[in-house]
Amino acid sequence: MKATDDPLVWDYAKDKGFIIVSKDADIHDRSLVFGNPPKVIWVRIGNCSTLQVENLLRRDFDVIKLFYEDDAVSLHPLP
Repeated sequence: MKATDDPLVWDYAKDKGFIIVSKDADIHDRSLVFGNPPKVIWVRIGNCSTLQVENLLRRDFDVIKLFYEDDAVSLHPLP
């Protein structure tokens, strides 16, 4: 969904119950303004491959699961 507008991604994730994983600061800002749903995992690493992001998400799976289950939290920065 690289070329999709942030509001469209936001609404889609909200409607489907998805978590947004993004490196985009705009999504971070949207999360601070609107809260959840959807929840946002903000990946704060520089240029990297999709595999590196995948490895980061897999490494932090237990923390992400707790984040998903906590209704009071909207944003989780990684790393």
